[in-house]
Amino acid sequence: MLDICLLGTGGMMPLPYRYLTSLMARCGGSNLLIDCGEGTQVAIKKKSWSPKPIDVICFTHYHADHISGLPGLLLTLGNCERHEPIHMIGPKGLERVVSALRVIAPELPFEIIFHEITKEEQEFKFAKIPYKIEAFKLNHNVLCYGYKLSIERLAKFDAQKAKEKDIPLKYWNRLQHGESIEEEGVIYTPDMVMGEARKGISVCYATDSRPVKNIEKYAKDTDLFICEGMYGEEENNAKQYKHMTMYEAAEIAAKANTKEMWLTHYSPSMIKPEEYMDKVRQIFPKAKAAKDLWTLELEYEDE
Repeated sequence: MLDICLLGTGGMMPLPYRYLTSLMARCGGSNLLIDCGEGTQVAIKKKSWSPKPIDVICFTHYHADHISGLPGLLLTLGNCERHEPIHMIGPKGLERVVSALRVIAPELPFEIIFHEITKEEQEFKFAKIPYKIEAFKLNHNVLCYGYKLSIERLAKFDAQKAKEKDIPLKYWNRLQHGESIEEEGVIYTPDMVMGEARKGISVCYATDSRPVKNIEKYAKDTDLFICEGMYGEEENNAKQYKHMTMYEAAEIAAKANTKEMWLTHYSPSMIKPEEYMDKVRQIFPKAKAAKDLWTLELEYEDE
């Protein structure tokens, strides 16, 4: 199971009723954060979730509305007696930017491990952390990346296959978890006991950007697609500032065949995003105008 909470849906500046951009995922006791705008830790507290299990923080880019909440969050994690390392992923300059912000949070009881994205598309996986993280380049006025989070699922164990191949019972569990075993010149491999692959859970997150093919590619067939819809009508502003309109986001969602789309990262001038949704849903019926603290529990299809 994967829990998703959109902590903040605002762009540019916080408003009394809208925090800045941030998303938290929870799976198997490990939390992941994408962006950390001002108000992020207040939103976490309001949601009654804990920041302590955050193992990974991903940054789309280094505009203030996406990272200005980081120093306070790091101090809070330190005060929570967090000691395990935290992985940070982001575009080129990640360590330099975070180190500058840490001038006001210099003493931390945990290590920060930096992973700068060096390619247009790059995958990250960490031991004991359940997420497969795929970063993909966007088209903003600074270097910017979107992310796809996947919870992969093991194929179903086939006991009948194992029996037919006379595989010792003591090796079944190890083979099921991907280990190959050699005994007295005989090699046992996971494919000898596993059935067909099973669909996992996936979420795509894209902000800030003009429409690009990469977004459609990574949003393809996802369980949830979270995309910026900064403007309702101002297409010229979207092009000038390298953002998207709600309708452009809906067109991507329709092509990607995602199960559901949440719009986010609204312009401060957009007071009521829902006013635009009738027209947006004509393009993609499963589009929603997200609000702060929206949460979704995603489960495997057959559970």
